Amino acid sequence: MLNDRHRREAAALLYAAQQQRSPVRPLTELYEGIGAQDAYEIQLLNIRRHCAEGAAVTGHKVGLSSPVMQAMMGVDEPDYGHLLDTMELRRDTPVPVAAYCAPRIEVEVGFVLGADLPGEGCTEADVLAATERVVPALELIDSRVADWRISLADTIADNASSAGYAIGEGRDPRELDLKSVEARLTGPDGTLATGRADAVLGDPATAVAWLARTVARFGVPLRKGHLVLPGSCTRAVDVAAGRTYTADFTGLGPVSLSFC
Repeated sequence: MLNDRHRREAAALLYAAQQQRSPVRPLTELYEGIGAQDAYEIQLLNIRRHCAEGAAVTGHKVGLSSPVMQAMMGVDEPDYGHLLDTMELRRDTPVPVAAYCAPRIEVEVGFVLGADLPGEGCTEADVLAATERVVPALELIDSRVADWRISLADTIADNASSAGYAIGEGRDPRELDLKSVEARLTGPDGTLATGRADAVLGDPATAVAWLARTVARFGVPLRKGHLVLPGSCTRAVDVAAGRTYTADFTGLGPVSLSFC
């Protein structure tokens, strides 16, 4: 467990790494004894700083939502981070790769909430009832920790490695079997990754329900109008300047991002 001074110091290191695009050593190497609770407090320090500078929270993301990633990190549940309006990417505007440290993209079925979600006791049925539409989504992830040498505490503190997002139009989730939605990520050289939505905890709505219950412990609600990204259907893919990446989902359609 870290003291408040060390938490503030760690938050400042990650903030500077993001602003200067100069990654730092893993916090787990710099701060002996850092744990998940410390890491969430560090994450919140930087979210509050961004909001004080004019950003607004537009939703949340779930990370480590696949059994493979959980086994890699040695955990048995996901983690989460915040989405900010400053992280929203326009599908018609190329994204500068140089604005990030080591960017990658992930393919997700996003949930746009049409009503607040309950916290404690939230179920998959609650999620579907509160969701206005599910959308094709690309999440841009980045690590402010050098060479992606991250442990659980590192990625939590670094806002679950979140950096940006873009979404398409989508449709009512009750019109789909969400678990069977297939996704394919393509680039200039063809198919880069494929997957299904049930790679996310067996059902992406399960990840959203988990998130609602988890953040409720901290007094944080998932509100109407917020976007929730429940985790990637495919492996993450490194991005490069001069390339366009498209995620196409059965029943949902495509969403694309170009990089410069």
